[in-house]
Amino acid sequence: MSSQFPSLKSAGWSFLTGSVLVLIPYSLLVARFKYPEVLRKPAGEILASFHAGGPDLILLWLAFALCGIPLLYGYYRIGTVLKSEFPFAGFATVAGLAGGFAQIIGLLRWVFVVPVLAETWNSGSEPVRIAAETGFLLQHQAGGVLLGEFIGQTATIFWLISFSVILFQARVIPVWVMVWGLLSGVIYFLAQAELLSTVIPEFPVWGPAGLIGSTLWLLWMVLLGFRLIRKQQPG
Repeated sequence: MSSQFPSLKSAGWSFLTGSVLVLIPYSLLVARFKYPEVLRKPAGEILASFHAGGPDLILLWLAFALCGIPLLYGYYRIGTVLKSEFPFAGFATVAGLAGGFAQIIGLLRWVFVVPVLAETWNSGSEPVRIAAETGFLLQHQAGGVLLGEFIGQTATIFWLISFSVILFQARVIPVWVMVWGLLSGVIYFLAQAELLSTVIPEFPVWGPAGLIGSTLWLLWMVLLGFRLIRKQQPG
């Protein structure tokens, strides 16, 4: 990295720690809750599966939401350092922080909203179950699809693409890492079509885009963390 910038080791550790931590509850949710495929199942099936998971599943969702917090510090730190030389970094940092908070809030509905609906569905009569399923669909589209996925992920993708270019211009990363980030962002953005398909069923969707894009993004964050930790001079 250019010597004109102070050390970004703390940001590197935040990116590395946050990315690795996120993978742990994510992997457990894939195994235990069939996430993310379960998100597009019928409401009754989701509520039944969630209730069967018990308190452990609620705590797993809590961990998933909170493990991304270190990334927020990384966004803030790297944006603060680079915005004096690259003013657009300040705007991109705000977008990244907003996207991170939106995703965390969206995930926390599985901790504080869905358990109530799942318990109501499990112990209720047929009319009560229908009401619980309707309530679930409303909060799922608003808090999940709109806030957590569309707004949260789109803002995160904007941060990823922006900082792939900014970090290359600042000589923090080589060109191949920039290209990796740009490609990850484009593929991840293609996954937003799946969100539109929840209201326009015939909207064209590339199924693997979400998994490929999010995985490439997390690996890029891990790589960035390593580079910032190893290449920086203490400052």
